[in-house]
Amino acid sequence: MKWLVTSPITSMMDSGIPSERIDATRVATLAEAVLKLGPYEAVELLTPEDDPTVARALARQNPAVADEILWAFPEERRGRILTATPAEQREQWARNHQYPEHSIGRLMDPPIAVLQEHQTAAEIIERLRRIVKKALVTYGWVVDANGKLVGVIVFRELLFASPEQPVKELMVKNPFALSPELSVTDAMREALKRHFPVYPVCDASGRLVGIVRGQSLFEHQAFELSAQAGTMVGVEKEERLGTPWQRSLRFRHPWLQLNLLTAFVAAAVVGVFQETLDQLVVLAVFLPVLAGQSGNTGCQALAVALRGITLGELQSDRAKAVVMKEALLGLLNGTLVGCTAGLGMFVFAHLQHNPAAPMLGVIVLMAMMCSCTVSGIAGATIPLILRRAGADPATASSIFLTTATDVVSMGVFLSLATWIVL
Repeated sequence: MKWLVTSPITSMMDSGIPSERIDATRVATLAEAVLKLGPYEAVELLTPEDDPTVARALARQNPAVADEILWAFPEERRGRILTATPAEQREQWARNHQYPEHSIGRLMDPPIAVLQEHQTAAEIIERLRRIVKKALVTYGWVVDANGKLVGVIVFRELLFASPEQPVKELMVKNPFALSPELSVTDAMREALKRHFPVYPVCDASGRLVGIVRGQSLFEHQAFELSAQAGTMVGVEKEERLGTPWQRSLRFRHPWLQLNLLTAFVAAAVVGVFQETLDQLVVLAVFLPVLAGQSGNTGCQALAVALRGITLGELQSDRAKAVVMKEALLGLLNGTLVGCTAGLGMFVFAHLQHNPAAPMLGVIVLMAMMCSCTVSGIAGATIPLILRRAGADPATASSIFLTTATDVVSMGVFLSLATWIVL
């Protein structure tokens, strides 16, 4: 059985590369700079460096970040970097990339301190003395002859064990393990129940294929949450403060063109009622009020829905209840703000000596109730529709929501005015 003992921050001695060729200070500086960059900017930063330095800098990153950067390199350069990487780390990176994005498989580090069940406490301690000089060791992973995980050693047990005592008497049997195909969101729910510093990852046959550190898990989820606000308005996750303006333009501009197209849809709705606006100019004053209020209502529902999806709380069996709740909240909020807005319309129209002032106030109330209700429903359903279509639920969801709320609020408002007043 081959023992895997390397860590992400191990020495380069196993790769046959002289340590004097690698400047530890330079590696640390690059690793810190990479944290603030997207994958393509990181590639530009690392390209002038030699392959061993790049390998060391990537080994200091969260495994998911290292995967994104490594596969953003051209194939030929990526091959050289992998060649300059210790064998276990190289195999782990290649294995990680086989799993879906946002899965636990992308976050795996090589297993450290892999042990066999026939070893004794004395043999384990002697082995650990060598391992801890290179890497941080939290648990010992006990596997059988086929590489299946059969137990975990908590090192305090070694303090009280006799030297000849076998590991199978000291280990925790049938330990909890994550699946490499499991989504990070689902893994987070499991981690919140247990709070282990490290989790073993086993394939369908029970073989130990890697480990996931709790720190890496929470770092990745924190980044996903921080990126959510940007993706709602078409800002790609890869974009950071240091992203060059040319790439930022390429990321953002297509979504702005889409937003312009959807704005034309809302403008077309207003154009249909041009005659109504010509006769009742006072209506134009309240169009932004309706659009803004219904838009905010939809954004509130959207934020809650996205949070529920991210935390794994919004499953298909709860979708109907969530939509009904947001529809009710939209109706109630629309009624309350509609009363205030309707009163404002009445006062404004009355000051202009408009004989239809009372009816216009009622129209604003009715339009606000209807548009806020629809906005609440749209805010809850748009991310669900995107998820069912296989897209990121947060991707430009705000753009689609804004279109829906503008079309409904303006369309209902002007339709009621045309039908009731004219």
